[in-house]
Formats: sequence, C-alpha cells, structure tokens
Amino acid sequence: MQLFGRHYRLEEPICVTIEEGRIHSVELLHDESGEDWPWIAPGFFDLQVNGFGGQWFSDQGLTPEAVRPVLEAYLARGVTRLCPTLITNSFEAIRDGLVAIREACERDVWVDRMVAGCHVEGPYIASEDGPRGAHPRVHVRGCSVDEFQRWQEASGNRIRLMTLAPEAPGAVDFIREVTAKGVVISIGHTAATGDQIRAAVEAGARLSTHLGNGCHPVLPRHPNYLWDQLGEPRLSASLITDGYHIPASFVRSVLFAKGLGHCIITCDASGLAGSPPGTYEYNNGRFEVLEDGPIVIAGQRQLLAGSGSLTDECVAKIIEQTGISLADACDLAGHNPSALLDCEEISLNPGSRADLVVFDHVEGRLQIRTTVLDGTVRFGTPMLPASVS
Repeated sequence: MQLFGRHYRLEEPICVTIEEGRIHSVELLHDESGEDWPWIAPGFFDLQVNGFGGQWFSDQGLTPEAVRPVLEAYLARGVTRLCPTLITNSFEAIRDGLVAIREACERDVWVDRMVAGCHVEGPYIASEDGPRGAHPRVHVRGCSVDEFQRWQEASGNRIRLMTLAPEAPGAVDFIREVTAKGVVISIGHTAATGDQIRAAVEAGARLSTHLGNGCHPVLPRHPNYLWDQLGEPRLSASLITDGYHIPASFVRSVLFAKGLGHCIITCDASGLAGSPPGTYEYNNGRFEVLEDGPIVIAGQRQLLAGSGSLTDECVAKIIEQTGISLADACDLAGHNPSALLDCEEISLNPGSRADLVVFDHVEGRLQIRTTVLDGTVRFGTPMLPASVS
C-alpha cells in the first residue's frame, strides 16, 4: 500500500510505501503542479480519553463490544493510540471497566494495538470542591497498593498511567511502589503544598495531568500548586487545548516554561463527547452538553466536566492559540505522549510501525482523510494525487 501527502515536518510531497504493517520506504517526490497536497504525519496518541457518544470507559456495565465503537470514533479523528481513562469510582466499577477493556484487546488485534495502556484518574485525589472537579466525592479515598494491584491484574497489566493528588493519604509510598512496577504517575486534581509536590516528584511522579484544570476557581497569587508544578523541571505537562479549559495565555506560558519536548496535548474527552446538546445523568452526577460544545456540571456554565472536543480539534486549536508549527503540534499529540510512556516510537522513517494520519489543515481545522493503524486503513480511503496519476 502507498500513501501520498506532504511530510508534516519537511513540508515536501512524499510517497510512503507500507508492507506487513511497517513503513518500507519513504520517497521524496518532485511536484511542480501547484497541487495542494494533504499532510501526512504519525497518528495521534491521546493519554486521556474518557469515552465518546454517551459511552464511558468508567461504566461499571462496560462491555468489550462497547469499547470498539468508541475507538472507531477516535480513528476517524486521526488517533491511532490512546489510553482509555477510568475516573474516580468504586473498586468494582473500575475493575469491571478494566476487565472489559482487557477482553476487547484480547478479541481484536487492532484494538490491542490502539490501546497503549489504561489511565486510572483517581480515586486517590483531593476531596474538596474545585480540585476534585467532576469526580464523585463519595468514591475519593486514600492510596492503596493492594487495590491497584487487583486492578492491574484485572487489566492484564495494561495500567500504564495513574493520576493522583500528592496530599492523598499514603501517596508518596504508593508512588514509589507503583513506579517501580513500570506505571507512570501524574499529579492532578490536587490542592497540594509545594513540599507535597516536591515529595511526589522525588518519589517518581513525572507528569501534571491537564495542568490548569482540576483547581480551585481562585488561588493565592503565590505560592500555589500551579506555580509549583510549572516550575518543576522534572514534570511534563498535559494540556486540554480545546479553547475552553484554559486560555491561550496559559497555554503559551506552559509551553515557554516547560519547552515543547515536555508538553502533551490531550482532549480529555468526556463520555458525552459527540452527544447532542442536553442534560445527562452519569455516576450520580448531572452534566450538560452546551450548544456551543463544552460539557459542564449541570446548572451552571463555569465548571467544566471533561471536553466535548476530540484530539484533532485540540491539535488545531493549539496552533491557533500559540502560533507553534503544525509539525510541533503533531509531536505534542504523538511523539511526546509516546515517549512519556516509553512506547514504540512512531515516525515517518522506514521500519516504523505504520500508524499514520493523512489530513488537510483548512481554516483552522484538521480534516482527516485517512487513518492507518498497524499498516491497515481503519478510516477513509487513500487518495492518489492528480499530479501522480
């Protein structure tokens, strides 16, 4: 199979030949026709995906059959790897969700290739309003290595990322033990002091989950837990760049402070992403999908409850917000999350696994033409440019 497009970084037309699931060759093409070629890039990788279309990975009733259509929705947006995210809930609900994801991976090879690992966000987070976000207070609790181990067994060792608050009871010892088992620990939904954040980093925490969100509406000028994370060079930062969760000025500040190599785009899409406007009930909470896209806790318009945007929209928005290049934005949504979890690197080089996306960047939006996962077209149809035919 061959894919044609402009190399997302070189900006030159290329032909990518794929054989047996991997890139066999990449040929630079000389085109003087003036044709507007689509872009071709490594597929996107999102660390924090809660679901889609009314289906949550955190549902206690999640079935293996329900996992597949959620993944297909993300393939249509250029995502070739993601971490299904299970938020604060009972032990049983998180366990059952992990079992369903494991069984879905065992049934379909492509599902297993797309699920890079599971992200357990909570339940070891701050209990107070603001930092807790939309997570149910009733299930917030202290850290438990035994509980984690039972979840990890249920998942078939697929938990790769956990978000917790450094001030949660037992957090530092938990971080040490779990990072020793190969799981990346991220700080999030926290009201921690500077000393608590430093202790978590010393114990092995490496990321700040959706920095700038899961916070009090008003913070002291200084010190506060945003500055403490922003100024910690050992912490990378994930950012929800949907245009609603954080303003452009904050996104630019984090990029400048952390550097492009230590920032990660995530959509943090809610299970209600893709749902019609209206009010919905889930996990003992009421949520509202607004007409213009955001998802909020019902009854007000300020407290967000996950995103209604998907990864491709967040890639386009960060370009608009900050002026970074398309290539850098793609790497923030591909190379950087892969490197954080120490996953196989995907590139446009011979030998790389063929996880690719072909798209147009038009009027501030990405329009996905084709998504290839493990050398197989999973969305769209490869197009042959007129100047080649």
